Amino acid sequence: MSLSAKEIAETIRMVEFENLDIRTITLGISLRDCTAPTVRGCAEKVYTKITKVAQNLVSVAAEIQKEYGIPIINKRVSVTPVALLADSFEESPQPVAEAMDKAAEEIGIDFIGGYSALVAKGTTDGDLRLIESIPEVLASTRRVCSSVDLASTRAGINMDIVARMGEVVVETAQNTADSDGIGCAKLVVFANMPSDNPFMAGAVHGVEETESVINVGVSGPGVVLEAVKSAGSGDFGTLSEVIKRAAYKITRAGEFIGRRAAEKLGVEFGILDLSLAPTPLVGDSVAGILEAMGVEMTGGAGTTAALAMLNDAVKKGGAMASSYVGGLSGAFIPVSEDAGMIEAVYRGSLSLSKLEAMTAVCSVGLDMIAIPGDTPPPVIAGIIADEIAIGVINNKTTAVRIIPAPGKKPGDWVEFGGLLGRAPVLEINTRNPQAFINRGGRIPAPLQGLRN
Repeated sequence: MSLSAKEIAETIRMVEFENLDIRTITLGISLRDCTAPTVRGCAEKVYTKITKVAQNLVSVAAEIQKEYGIPIINKRVSVTPVALLADSFEESPQPVAEAMDKAAEEIGIDFIGGYSALVAKGTTDGDLRLIESIPEVLASTRRVCSSVDLASTRAGINMDIVARMGEVVVETAQNTADSDGIGCAKLVVFANMPSDNPFMAGAVHGVEETESVINVGVSGPGVVLEAVKSAGSGDFGTLSEVIKRAAYKITRAGEFIGRRAAEKLGVEFGILDLSLAPTPLVGDSVAGILEAMGVEMTGGAGTTAALAMLNDAVKKGGAMASSYVGGLSGAFIPVSEDAGMIEAVYRGSLSLSKLEAMTAVCSVGLDMIAIPGDTPPPVIAGIIADEIAIGVINNKTTAVRIIPAPGKKPGDWVEFGGLLGRAPVLEINTRNPQAFINRGGRIPAPLQGLRN
């Protein structure tokens, strides 16, 4: 594909004045040929393959950014879920994570995703070994991200793993207590996890994917915000059209950059994830868009309806622009990464309950939310179960990335820096659901899952 002169001029304007950027170029790499009878043998194969296939990723991104003037913020790699490799040996897969981290440092990328397990219906020994190792791995590595897909509309909810992940989240936070529990910012729990998501912490290279592929995450909250402002007091039909046109332009620019990267790297182009991924920068906020639409403050009455319309219009605009829109694609609502969300929480307008309601209509789920450090594991498991149920029943992706900040109480602040931002610690309902969580087993798939 190519861009017209008009599209190039519009893209330059969006970059200069509306914070348009390519949030991430993520190179997916299959590790299915890296199995070995020992963990050390597997780790060596993993390191060798990642450094070979991704050796030019950062330099290619720099070339494209210089050539076209569109900022490329993150360069990342995703790999085959490591638990699939861990079935071939009897030790903890932690050395594989260390090899991933070493490879990521060698090639100069920001994060590497795929220290993951797919356990919606049940677990293997490799799955369990990986899950048990997550707290130590996320404390001892810098760039490795982990995810666990524990539910789907077709399989139901694996409540045994929900219970264990409540404990894993707490252990991970405690292991990184000196940095406000930042290990939990690299850990996400999913329902209906997509296999082509380029965004961390949930990026994996799905087992059905090709040998290597480029997936691009483009972000344009600032572009959509300016479009909404330009619509004035027009009705919702008019507003939807304005948002769709903005999303169309963002998608065209993002796919063009993704295809150029794939061409230069000699790999396939996969998908363009059109997710409105905010940053702590002023003017780059999904909350700001909702408020420009007329909501007094995010979290107030009308917020969920506004977010639903925004998400729908973004998806429609993206689908008009490309046949390869994938990943998550919509609007993210990470609290610590969105200046408007941070302000809404600080002012008491946005609660955990309202955030949960909003996740029924947006792209992901409860994301980058700081809660008190003394929150018991069963309460965290209950929060996970509630959010995952929304995804399972509605046949959509939902996720939880929550940080029980060690030593912090409601009203305190956590500081992560960079794109991860900062956030006030939310007060939560601490009624203990342990008796419910302890039932164990699997919540059966809903009737919606019987679609054949």
